Amino acid sequence: MGYPPKSLAELGLTARGGREVQVTGLAVDSREVRQGTLFAAMPGTKVHGASYISTALAQGASAILTDVEGAQLAAETLEASDAALIVAADPRQALAYTAALWFGRQPETVVAVTGTNGKTSVATFTRMIWQELGQRAVNLGTTGVEGDWQAPSRHTTPEPIALHRMLADAAGAGVEYAAMEASSHGLEQRRLDGVQLKAAGFTNFTQDHLDYHASFEAYFDAKAGLFARVLPEDGTAVINIDDPRGVDMLAIAKARGQQVITVGREAADICLEGQRFDATGQEVRISHRGMVRQERLNLIGGFQAENVLLAAGLVIACGADAGDVFDMLPLLGTVRGRMQLAATRDTGAAVFVDYAHTPDAVSTAIQALRPHVMGKLVAIVGAGGDRDTSKRPLMGRAAAQHADLVIVTDDNPRSEDPASIRAAVLAGAPEALEVGDRAEAILRGVDALGPGDALLILGKGHESGQTVGDTVYPFDDAEQASVAVAALDGRGS
Repeated sequence: MGYPPKSLAELGLTARGGREVQVTGLAVDSREVRQGTLFAAMPGTKVHGASYISTALAQGASAILTDVEGAQLAAETLEASDAALIVAADPRQALAYTAALWFGRQPETVVAVTGTNGKTSVATFTRMIWQELGQRAVNLGTTGVEGDWQAPSRHTTPEPIALHRMLADAAGAGVEYAAMEASSHGLEQRRLDGVQLKAAGFTNFTQDHLDYHASFEAYFDAKAGLFARVLPEDGTAVINIDDPRGVDMLAIAKARGQQVITVGREAADICLEGQRFDATGQEVRISHRGMVRQERLNLIGGFQAENVLLAAGLVIACGADAGDVFDMLPLLGTVRGRMQLAATRDTGAAVFVDYAHTPDAVSTAIQALRPHVMGKLVAIVGAGGDRDTSKRPLMGRAAAQHADLVIVTDDNPRSEDPASIRAAVLAGAPEALEVGDRAEAILRGVDALGPGDALLILGKGHESGQTVGDTVYPFDDAEQASVAVAALDGRGS
């Protein structure tokens, strides 16, 4: 889809010296610059984008958007160029607003959800509820764009140009409703700042991404930006009040004058009053403004009820009738890679796959599966390379505390030595079995299952690749589980 050229003024930008040029496209990658492109030279964690300004200009960039540091780094190159220079105090936010104006449209109703765990599930359940209510909807995040319009995505929250292109294309395809995941990286880098939100949700807050954020509080502040900055004052905040930091998010939302819907197990607007578990799901009792409902959720894991109710809160916040929303809950299906039933042995033993990759998520996932399992619970756990190292022994400890048997294996070691990563995880689970090869670990986990037992494969969820060094090898936990079950139960190749 082509877009007609726009002036800097139309994009809300002012160049030094008042220079006005026509812009034919936007790019943050100098290799994508064409004649007339506005190139955004953003500060990076390792290299400043200003290093690529000369390349962008050589390829025909008509304007450069950067910060003071970028302008100084490329001063000589820019001085010799005819391109317009826009220097912004917050160039990432300026790019987000520019992308919003450039692409010009998005689905009529957009919501976003943040938190350490549960973002994908909440966004997907929100989309599913809208679809069951007869609306054309998508969810956008870790698993790409899913729903009534689909597209791949490499990031949980894409950079602004890619994000607004997706939103515009979805709207062009007739999508009216969209639920987005808001990662801490995306929020800190202002990727969502140009999106017009009707509501925003908060799931929980636990340790993660301390390889990126300077501190635990900096990590929280990044997530809080969804309510403190991105969600407008007339928007609605839907907050899990059971989480210890839910009170802080609630205070931020109220200080902005936003409407609030709380979700929780006690004294919440949408209250989860009770749960009863069985082998294939759970019955839940819900209350909301005097209405009491008992509904079936065909979902494994107690925390899934919390995710479902947060999604219900987002849909209600956007104007849907609460009774109609609760009617749709029994129709919700499993989110790919989230407590997903991957295979079942002839004995009835089940194998599940979950994306849990933080200490709290590992603990929550195993404990949530326990009520559905009559026998022993086996857990496979690992930790990714080039990420927060402090959480590795905590993940091992969380698995050891709640599973009957733990197998420690590799999980995207990236540039690190896999054995060193496993050793760090094993420090928290010294009695665990160490099996470096992930396929073998899954095979041995499946082989350990007797009637009534269950295996929970943690860490990769929906992912279809295993990153070792700079290479991504094909690997799907659910597929591998099916292969292992077929091999051990003699079902053929």
